Amino acid sequence: MSKILDLLIPARCASCGVPGAPCCATCQAVWGSLSEITRGPTAGLVPVYALARYADEARRLILAYKERGRRDLAPSLGRAVADVLEQLPGEPRGPCLVPVPSRRHASRVRGGPHVQRVAEECAKVHASKGKSVTVAPVLRLGAGVRDAVGLTRAERAANLDGRIRLLRGDCPKEVVLLDDVITTGATVAACARLLGVNGIHVSAVVALAATG
Repeated sequence: MSKILDLLIPARCASCGVPGAPCCATCQAVWGSLSEITRGPTAGLVPVYALARYADEARRLILAYKERGRRDLAPSLGRAVADVLEQLPGEPRGPCLVPVPSRRHASRVRGGPHVQRVAEECAKVHASKGKSVTVAPVLRLGAGVRDAVGLTRAERAANLDGRIRLLRGDCPKEVVLLDDVITTGATVAACARLLGVNGIHVSAVVALAATG
């Protein structure tokens, strides 16, 4: 049925509106090489990288994916992450991606954990090339976490304090954290610390975009 609908109503780029694909080749090019982010609470804790600045095409694509039901963007976002994983300094073969979790309500609205979906699409791309990338969705946000929009760095840290949970499951001793947008860095810092105290080393954080 979805293929028939695609023929009747061709997909349009979620950024520029050009018909033909959920993300056209021009807008896909916004996801460039990795840029290191050196500010915020993650500074000195773990290397943090972003594929783009959170503006223009990148912002439109992420908002369409997260907030406007464009789940068909997951494959192109996953491909963007897959294209840059090998650029990570000292990255071992077959990295394991740990998705940064969302609030339960947000996940329900978005049709499931949206960062995990991108991670899984990234793994599919690598699998098609005979390479191994695993996904370990071992983090959850507990009850009481507020929407972080508009919160300061200190408020974001307090919002997460004691509310991130590590689930039991298969997870190697070294992982890469995957997020959608880095703002203050409070969330990825809290996730990295929790993994660290449980004996899991975060070798890097990769985000689709970063503000500022």
